[in-house]
Amino acid sequence: MPAAVIYTVLFLVPTFASFYYSLTRWSLFDQQFIGLDNYIQFFREPGLIGGLTNTLIYAVVTSGLKVVLGMALGMLLTSQIIGRGLLRSVVFFPVLVSTIGVGLTFTVLMNPDQGLINKTLALVGIQGPGWLTDPSLALLSVAFVDVWKGVGLATVIYIAGIVSIPHEYLEAAKVDGAGRMAVFRHVVLPLARPATVTVVILSLIGGLRSFDLIWAMTHGGPGFTSDVIASVIYKQYQAGFYGLSTAGNVILFVLVTAIILPLFYLLNRKEVEQ
Repeated sequence: MPAAVIYTVLFLVPTFASFYYSLTRWSLFDQQFIGLDNYIQFFREPGLIGGLTNTLIYAVVTSGLKVVLGMALGMLLTSQIIGRGLLRSVVFFPVLVSTIGVGLTFTVLMNPDQGLINKTLALVGIQGPGWLTDPSLALLSVAFVDVWKGVGLATVIYIAGIVSIPHEYLEAAKVDGAGRMAVFRHVVLPLARPATVTVVILSLIGGLRSFDLIWAMTHGGPGFTSDVIASVIYKQYQAGFYGLSTAGNVILFVLVTAIILPLFYLLNRKEVEQ
């Protein structure tokens, strides 16, 4: 009962309130019911298609890299290497740092003229690009920073998944003459599937809902080239269109649900079949 009360107050009530207010033109002092006008207007937003495309690209890139790097680091940090405990702490540390702080720090580091990254590249004769000022690189640059910050959590999940594999399976594979790659492919990868499902789902949800890092680093720019759905919604809120931005939040909620639930069902069904 206490859990149900907390869930109702903190999730159900705000969710249904958002659905209602998305059908109104509201401010802090009054509201006017206008039906689906907010949704119609939101779908006419010029930046919507670009924001939706960028959101999907951002989510796929960040989740894919977190799965690959998280698995690789998980394998490394469960092996017999020197300083394993220290390395685990180093990998996980960025997860604890403020997202806004990370965004502001990397904005300085990626400055095309004075940034440390381009200055380091210049030492070896490479002219660094405008990481956040080049329209073709801005979104991917933020995505790579997102991966740097979030891969530690994926690594911890993979470490837990790999450590939970019964040692007898690994020993049996080695007795049968399996090399490291064979052990990874036929033992570790299948048995770490629950960890992979968890990382994929969490990373996709985070990528689809991402806003704070993108806003801290690019504000959706240059132009609108790194705008995502969440930043489009926030710009509507800044302009005072509260009902319109609420409708956008509902659409984002439906979008995330429509992608995550079928994917979660599909991944877990395959796991059961195996």
